[in-house]
Amino acid sequence: MSHVLRRTLTNHQPVIVRGEGAYLIDDTGKRYLDACGGAAVSSLGHSNQTVRDAVTAQMNTLSFAHTGLFTNEPAEKLADFLIARAPGGTGEGRVMYLGSGSEAMEAALKLARQYHLETGQPERHHIIARAPSYHGNTLAALAVSGHAGRRAPFAPMLIDVEHIQAAYAYRFQKDGESEHDFALRMANQLEERIQKLGPETVAAFVAEPVVGASLGTQPAPAGYFKRIREICDTYGVLFIADEVMCGMGRTGSLFALEQEGIHADITTMAKGLGAGYQPIAAVMASEKIIDGILAGSGRLWNGHTYMSHAAATAGALAVMQEIETHDLLALVRTRGAQLAAGLRARLGQHAHVGDIRGRGLFWTTEIVQDRAHKTPFDVKLNMAGRIQKAAMEAGVICYPAQGCADGTSGDHLLLAPCFTSTKTEIDIIVDVMSTVIETETAAV
Repeated sequence: MSHVLRRTLTNHQPVIVRGEGAYLIDDTGKRYLDACGGAAVSSLGHSNQTVRDAVTAQMNTLSFAHTGLFTNEPAEKLADFLIARAPGGTGEGRVMYLGSGSEAMEAALKLARQYHLETGQPERHHIIARAPSYHGNTLAALAVSGHAGRRAPFAPMLIDVEHIQAAYAYRFQKDGESEHDFALRMANQLEERIQKLGPETVAAFVAEPVVGASLGTQPAPAGYFKRIREICDTYGVLFIADEVMCGMGRTGSLFALEQEGIHADITTMAKGLGAGYQPIAAVMASEKIIDGILAGSGRLWNGHTYMSHAAATAGALAVMQEIETHDLLALVRTRGAQLAAGLRARLGQHAHVGDIRGRGLFWTTEIVQDRAHKTPFDVKLNMAGRIQKAAMEAGVICYPAQGCADGTSGDHLLLAPCFTSTKTEIDIIVDVMSTVIETETAAV
């Protein structure tokens, strides 16, 4: 019997003992091709020696010094790297480091509130987010999330957050509606909600540039985020971009928002930042936010014990340097195009595949009971879970989720292979996933 409080208390879990490139290997010797990076985490695979060496070297000199009194070299260098490459191109702003994406979202929300207090706008407290969405499992992050199934058990404990519809083309775009018109209609929901609440009371709008777990790698229609930026600027609302899952190269650019031609006021990142070699997340604050705080107290009101952990930031810096040195963003785009083409060729006309969507090496297949009417399978069938189990038995790991249709029903399978995946590995992923989707949906 295991004494580990696992995510599932009843099912047997293989014991992973080694990582080798894109593969995880258990104690029986079985190899699993990691096609989802856990949850879009392992962007460099599981055995990058350069990153391992960087963490080891840092551990041999300094692991931890409390940030109430000290800073450290890898934290400073990583912040310089990120700020220099952030959308907006000013080279200004600052970065704070935390341990998880959920922590980063909590810190981002507190930072937005602090900014408004420091600039003499204490009435700004409303947060607007989107549904479906998922921003983390701590209480404020979960409150911001627009995912009914994940919120429900903890609903009495959550703060009030306003939600508008996500730009989910498969289910929300009207017949005959152009991409431009769809983008404006969805974005303008933000302006309508701000006006309803009272512009002087709204603190921030939160959105993932490419929606991750809750919706399955859904990019926004062209022009959507430019209109969002205009609305936020008009009403003095901060834009918080949640790049925890979609950032750090996953969609083919270091920051996902680069491809939208705008910048955020506050950006959260995690997962691919450390690529799984160390737990790390970050919040990037723009020059505007920093200037507001400097004109006020000059202090950050939200601190965590393990902020700027030297070993974690050293590992993350090595990850970023590996991506840049080996031009892995170009490989993300190339392998991503291969993955998309393969899925569409095998499943694009399948009776139980409603949509195939994504960007870079971040792709999703939405499974439906009735393709013509976009009807989801009965949630009790756990179709995504069935497919994930079958894929794992076949030696491929994918990320299953439910709730994309209405927060509870709607199955999808998310893929996020490592950036260093070979052409053969992508072909294996396409073949195994297509086969198990065909087999499992036919069996119901």
